[in-house]
Amino acid sequence: MQWRKLNGQRIEQPLLTAVEETIRRETAEGYKLKVCIGTDSQVIGEEVHFASVIVFLREKRGGFMFISNDRNNRKMTIRERMILEVGRSVEVAYALCELLDKYNIALEVHADINTDPAFESNTALKEAMGYILSMGFVFKAKPDAFASSSCADKVI
Repeated sequence: MQWRKLNGQRIEQPLLTAVEETIRRETAEGYKLKVCIGTDSQVIGEEVHFASVIVFLREKRGGFMFISNDRNNRKMTIRERMILEVGRSVEVAYALCELLDKYNIALEVHADINTDPAFESNTALKEAMGYILSMGFVFKAKPDAFASSSCADKVI
C-alpha cells in the first residue's frame, strides 16, 4: 500500500518507520495519542474505490491522518465490500499493533457498517465485529466509526 498525507505528500519510507517517527515527534511535543484505523469504499462506474486511513488523534488537540487509496475492478456484493473494507483495516492494524503497544498508544478499528438493520451495510455487522474482536482490537461501528465513515469517506 502506498501512503500519503492529507496534503498529498507521499510517505516515502516504510509505514512502520513513518508511524514511529510520527509517534516520537508528537509525544516529544507533549501530545497523548490514540490511533484509529478505518476503510471506506465507493462504487464508481465499473470500479470499487477504497480509501484506508490511519487517524492520529491528539487528546483534546485535533488530529491528522495517513491515507492509502486503491481500486478494484471486480464486481461484489455490499456484504463482500464491507468485509473487504474491514480486512484492509485489520491488515493495517495488525502491522502497527506491536509498535503502538511499545509506545502505549490506544488503537481502535472502525468499520463503516451501520448498526441499524434498515441499512444494507448491516448485513456484514456480525462478521465484521467478530473478525475485529477476534484479532484483539477495539471495534467501533457507525455512528462511532468516524475514521471510516468520515475520514476515509472524504478521501475516496
